[in-house]
Amino acid sequence: MHTDYLIVGGGMTAAAAAQGIRDVDPDGTITIVSEEAQPPYKRPWLSKKLWAGGDESKLWIELPDVALVNGRRIVSLDLGARTANDDNGDEYRYGKVLLATGGTPRRLSGDDGDVVYFRTLDDYRRLRELGDGARVLMIGGGFIGSEIAAALTNTGVKVTMVFPEPVINFRLLPRDLAAFVTEYYREKGVEVLTDETVASVDGKRVTLGSGRVIEADAVVAGLGIVPNTSVAEAAGLPVDNGIVVDERGRVADRDDVFAAGDVANFPSPVLGKRFRVEHEDHARTHGKVVGANMAGADEPYYHIPFFYSDLFDLGYEAVGEVDSRLDTVEQWETPLRKGIVTYVDADKHPRGFLLWDTWGKVDEARERLKAGEPVKGTEFV
Repeated sequence: MHTDYLIVGGGMTAAAAAQGIRDVDPDGTITIVSEEAQPPYKRPWLSKKLWAGGDESKLWIELPDVALVNGRRIVSLDLGARTANDDNGDEYRYGKVLLATGGTPRRLSGDDGDVVYFRTLDDYRRLRELGDGARVLMIGGGFIGSEIAAALTNTGVKVTMVFPEPVINFRLLPRDLAAFVTEYYREKGVEVLTDETVASVDGKRVTLGSGRVIEADAVVAGLGIVPNTSVAEAAGLPVDNGIVVDERGRVADRDDVFAAGDVANFPSPVLGKRFRVEHEDHARTHGKVVGANMAGADEPYYHIPFFYSDLFDLGYEAVGEVDSRLDTVEQWETPLRKGIVTYVDADKHPRGFLLWDTWGKVDEARERLKAGEPVKGTEFV
């Protein structure tokens, strides 16, 4: 089959890209080829809103006029011929192609067939079926691990968290705040095993590095994702922690190959370095801009993505480079419960903002990052 625009991947980025294309080109044909069985949906709902009573019927993303091919995986690209082949042997001839292939969960070694690598709607449905009092081992104390542990606990599930770091969200939060969150989880009834590793997995029976054996009704792993770059690599496209793109989402200076979303390694002029971002705001905004550029919009991506999380009744929004290895300047209205953490470089220039139970300041934080003025105190104007 022939299509003017081929989108490889069927997540939120793909949906946003299709809309971006359609906003500029009302007539071009668009084909989305997705490994998933379902059409595009709001993936963050899987660890957030659905657990709080959100209506699953409102999960789906409305698409413009596209041909959607589900349950198929693109396995090869011929850049010269402008063709792609899927795992069923079907060929797609395209004018322009977008790689929105996202990422694959990092996996444990051993017999991990029963492990839920939380990523899809089917994963959510599987965990949601667990009854009150069920026991779950959550491997990982980062973004997904902390959200799922809280969500499950709120439904009456008994959760044990295991991770090798000393605190929850070790790579994100300043140490004092991360230590507070860790103790908060324990107060909520979560068994938190810090500085602990997984030695082996045998179905739902897990042996820890300390020798302790845990048997659970479900084992869940939230270990981050690995960007899906195999098709790009095989086609000879540049890959370095994702598919390398320019500020318009183009790959290798080509006008017919683009990448966006989780899989794209993109430049941030404001922060002066490259990033690969795995959150909703970036998926939607980058996808839409790059889709529009495929159709001729020629719009640079200067957006500074934000992300957010709900951890029991704690919550935050974060903008820019939020990394616990950076120095911080902290302003607390209520210590460790409500305030703003500014992540700064060696010269006190802001790199990112953590808005901890502080709402409505994302745009203001972006402006502070763009201005780049050194932080002189703890004020957030």
